[in-house]
Amino acid sequence: MQQGTIARLTDKGYGFISREGEAKDLFFHANELRDVRYDELKEGDSVSFEIAESHKGMHAVNVSRV
Repeated sequence: MQQGTIARLTDKGYGFISREGEAKDLFFHANELRDVRYDELKEGDSVSFEIAESHKGMHAVNVSRV
């Protein structure tokens, strides 16, 4: 599992996670949340996650608040 911080949340059910040492934020969708609801997250929350690749690129899966 990797660690990061919620950088941005949208009203469409997805957001972005910033990772230390990485210039580009990582996309995640509300369907990938574990043990937390999307509306409970806030920008700045610490999260753990795994990285997966799809036809659209890298994204976070199994996202949990730390």
